[in-house]
Amino acid sequence: MSRRKPLVTEFKKIDFEEVRRAVSGYEEVLMMRLLPHAKRNGRDWVALNPTRPDRTLGSFRINAYSFRWIDHATGDKGGDIISLWAYLRQITQLQAAQELLTIVGKD
Repeated sequence: MSRRKPLVTEFKKIDFEEVRRAVSGYEEVLMMRLLPHAKRNGRDWVALNPTRPDRTLGSFRINAYSFRWIDHATGDKGGDIISLWAYLRQITQLQAAQELLTIVGKD
C-alpha cells in the first residue's frame, strides 16, 4: 500500500504590501525587464501587449507611478507591479511576488 503525498506541503503567506515596498525604487528597471520596448508617454508607459497579437501602441498602458495598468482592447487591468508581473508572465500573483523579491535581492 503506497502513501499519498499531500497536495500542499507548505502554505506560504506573502505580505503583498511588503513586497510593493521592497520593490519600490526598482519599478523602472522591472518595467524594462517586462516590456523592453515600452515608451514613456507623460505619466504612463505605453507598450504593445505581449500576451496577444497587439498592433496598437497605447492600448496597453501602465501608470508610471502607481503601476495601475489596463489593456483597453481586452479590459484586462490590475492595480500594481505584482499584478502586472503576474499578468505578463502568466503566473499567479504569489509566484510574481516571490519572483520580484528574488530579482531585487530581498527573498
